[in-house]
Amino acid sequence: MKWFCEFLKNRLSEKGQGMVEYALILAFVVAFAVALSSSGITEVLGDSFNNTAGEINEQANQ
Repeated sequence: MKWFCEFLKNRLSEKGQGMVEYALILAFVVAFAVALSSSGITEVLGDSFNNTAGEINEQANQ
């Protein structure tokens, strides 16, 4: 039993914790990127920016 406790202690060190945190952050970033690309939000944002640019150009030409 003592050997098992030492094994767990070594495996659950701060270095391992840091690696898990980086993996979770990476997973959240990937999930967020996939959600943005699949939901069509890029099209909505692009249309919004294009409409705004069109309005600015129209006001500048008057």
